[in-house]
Amino acid sequence: MTSPDTASVPTAPAAPHSQVPLLLGAVFLAYLAQMTLNPIIAPLSREVGLAEWQIGVTISVAAVMIVLTSQFWGRRSQSWGRKPVLVLAFALAVVTMALFALTAFWGMNGMIGGTVLFLLFVLLRGIGFGTALAAVPPTAQAYIADVTPDEQARVKGMAGVGAVQGIAMIAGSVVGGVLSAFGLLTPLIVVPFLLLAGLSVVAFRLRREMSIELIEKPARVRPFDTRVWPFLVAGFGMFTALGFIQVITGFIVQDRLHLAAAQTGLVTGGALLAAGVGMVTAQAVIVPRSGWTPPTLLRVGGLTASAGFALLVFDLGAVALFAAILIIGLGLGTAMPGYTAGPTLLVRRDEQGGLAGLIGATTGLTFVVAPTLGTTLYGVWPTLPIIIGAAIMMLVTVFVWAHPRFRQVGALPTVP
Repeated sequence: MTSPDTASVPTAPAAPHSQVPLLLGAVFLAYLAQMTLNPIIAPLSREVGLAEWQIGVTISVAAVMIVLTSQFWGRRSQSWGRKPVLVLAFALAVVTMALFALTAFWGMNGMIGGTVLFLLFVLLRGIGFGTALAAVPPTAQAYIADVTPDEQARVKGMAGVGAVQGIAMIAGSVVGGVLSAFGLLTPLIVVPFLLLAGLSVVAFRLRREMSIELIEKPARVRPFDTRVWPFLVAGFGMFTALGFIQVITGFIVQDRLHLAAAQTGLVTGGALLAAGVGMVTAQAVIVPRSGWTPPTLLRVGGLTASAGFALLVFDLGAVALFAAILIIGLGLGTAMPGYTAGPTLLVRRDEQGGLAGLIGATTGLTFVVAPTLGTTLYGVWPTLPIIIGAAIMMLVTVFVWAHPRFRQVGALPTVP
């Protein structure tokens, strides 16, 4: 029997590295579709007559679905194979977001409204798209854990997933912001086509694994496993802090800069672009070149993000607002590979899919409460959710400096 902190199984069969770019491309297209919606979600809610808290609930429901389905998808990616999982996920995403665009059109033209409109938003953007999106990162992360033999390669691989998410944030901010100048409905029409492109990539380009590469019964990883829970706590805190401000960014931009709905979409796109630039800079430049271990990445990233949150608390004008969001992106972009790569170095190969799903579920769990609470608190006092996000980020930073799991390891041992 293995102890909680050690494990040993035969090494994985050799897997062709050519699959990694295709999986990263799938992650990019999935998140590009999601990020294209972000600049317009706040003004869209007001155009169709939904309250801020209703948009918060919609995002929270999507997070619930990620929590409920991430470990299922991660384990299935090891038993069914990456291709079937991603084809199913992208097909579901295409259908739900096409119907979401139609629903928004009806809402903007007064054909439906009130409770019916709210429930359709929750069903399509929340339940449907949330379930589909939950499959993508665990599938990519489990595969990267399979084909990377050591700590440095693992960190770089996980940083690659974060980097394409950051690039998607940049591209989605630009695409969503620019398209919103032609009307809020335009980005909604484009999103299903982006997802259709992702479906085409995985359906026609991604190969099926051989049977020897699959694992019949992938192991489940428990959230309180001593090998992984400190990393999960750190990740939970980071993404909770982010969740408090992510959904309200559009409201912050509109209210602090006194903008109309059409202008808000464009400027919010610029703000999210700043966050994406910070994230990509961290994961494409700082993380690969630094050679830092996962605990060091968490410490440096936590300090940086805390500084960004502290600056965002104050209404100092557009420049300070954009600078704060850029610094937050830089800090979280540095910390994220430490959160995702660290525990993968401590578990067996047959646990990688379950772990990837657990990481996805932990991230999703932060968005169950934070968006709804953040938008609700914003209605009480616009600065309050930012203050709470800053406090949480600072607590995370103290935790990763103080907890023995992070203090005692210089370089985490790789488990085959």
